[in-house]
Amino acid sequence: MKMMKHIHIICAICAICGLYACADWDDHYTEDEVAGNQLTLWQQMKNDATLSDFCQILEQTKVFRMHKKTSVSYAQLLDGGQSFTVVAPINGTFNRDSLLELVKTNQGDSLVERFFVFNHLSRSVSSLTPDQQYMLMLNNKHLQIGPDGIEGVKVNTPNTHAKNGVLHITDRPLPYRYSIYEALCNQPELKNIGANLRLYEEDYFDADHSVSNGIIDGVPVYVDSVVIEYNRMLQRIGYIDAEDSTYWMVVPTTQGWKQAWEEAKGHFIYDQGMQKRDSLQLYWANHALLSDAIFNMTDQKSVQDSLTSVQYSRSTPEYNVFYKPFAPGGILYGAEVEECSNGILYKTPVWPFTPETTYFKELWSEAESTPLIISDKDCTYNVRYLSADSISKGGYLHIVPRTATSNWELTFRVNNTLSGDYDICAIVLPRTVDNPAAGKPCKFRATINYVDTLGYAQSFNCNNTQFKSDPERVDTVVVAEGFHFPACNYAQTDIKVTVKLQCSILARETSSYSREMYLDCIYLRPRTSKTEQQ
Repeated sequence: MKMMKHIHIICAICAICGLYACADWDDHYTEDEVAGNQLTLWQQMKNDATLSDFCQILEQTKVFRMHKKTSVSYAQLLDGGQSFTVVAPINGTFNRDSLLELVKTNQGDSLVERFFVFNHLSRSVSSLTPDQQYMLMLNNKHLQIGPDGIEGVKVNTPNTHAKNGVLHITDRPLPYRYSIYEALCNQPELKNIGANLRLYEEDYFDADHSVSNGIIDGVPVYVDSVVIEYNRMLQRIGYIDAEDSTYWMVVPTTQGWKQAWEEAKGHFIYDQGMQKRDSLQLYWANHALLSDAIFNMTDQKSVQDSLTSVQYSRSTPEYNVFYKPFAPGGILYGAEVEECSNGILYKTPVWPFTPETTYFKELWSEAESTPLIISDKDCTYNVRYLSADSISKGGYLHIVPRTATSNWELTFRVNNTLSGDYDICAIVLPRTVDNPAAGKPCKFRATINYVDTLGYAQSFNCNNTQFKSDPERVDTVVVAEGFHFPACNYAQTDIKVTVKLQCSILARETSSYSREMYLDCIYLRPRTSKTEQQ
């Protein structure tokens, strides 16, 4: 589910009205008249000497709309016709002077509004009752409200009814719990992760869900406008800013992140012919490190046995699953646990994954997927299917020369290569998959086409080696071992990496070799320093 924060704003009409008469911009909301008390929430608080500190904060904190500071204070807002629940902490329980100093600047005002004022105001009218319930605050936090307290905070004077809502007076401020996303953005040991994620914050005006007040001087004017805030990265990796969901996330602290970041960045080096190559590198390196770090807890079966990340897909069950997460060597073993408003954040000293189990994956170009064939010469080919454990995806390509002596060529594109080293393989099936009698081997050459970091096309002929397939078994023929791609081609439609296979049987060798081939797939196996050690 997409988590989008709907922020009600006052646009051009507010400027026309000078942002003074609250009734002019409150008409969209339903007034909650409470019988027996005609004082507003603001009047109720001003009449209580124990709330003078809180009242000062509300008088000095201005409303932000579309990231701009308006002239309307929260005192004015609570003195109008909109309905609220206000939780007001008594004097001396918070640092009034620090908050008043902050609101003198636009940035500070925004922080006080979000982390303090919003945490004590709700648009729903909620009373303390014997039944436990939750109250949605203006910062989208769901706070637990019980018979005698809110989020564990004692309520000295509950359920004071006002003309426009309900007032609860507490013996201290309500605790503010970060969401997982806020923790990443605000905690010093996670600030590098948060700074990278905040690059993808965006918002847009949603005219369809806004309340129009007509057109003034040719400009549409809205009494109630809706701005949708979202994060492009979170839309791909998981909505850890959503307050109505429950997530777990595991992230490394400063040094662990820097180490993992440098390694990931080295796998996403795009060639200089790519537009916005630096932005692509930044985006996909972030995605690589975080996409498997988030777990939606509604999807888990037994967290002691395994965790599936939000990227899990039944089509690739070998990825995005992490077994025994709390056991030694598991991704959550020894992690520092922090409770957040929408789940749990696990902090580790190092990135608890490996590239080959997350982003530096095996690449399979299935031969039977004919759209991957970009050129052919002197052959025909037919797709065949056979259910067998030894056949990838249950299909293969039967390649037949046009004539008895034709040396055919087929070129396959390879998607999503990273900057790094791969063993490049052709998996060839024996003739026995459809004929009990063993056939003859096929002899062929291979050529790898790619681009360098400058964007120039390069070609490697695999040392002009003649490869021979095994006619009696499934044969993984390594045509290039530890081949290095200098430039990444990940998530691109302009495919710059291909593998060409060329039958290379001389006329006099026809009796010893077969020009037919059963090709299962082109397979790229990542090579890392760990791989080489093994």
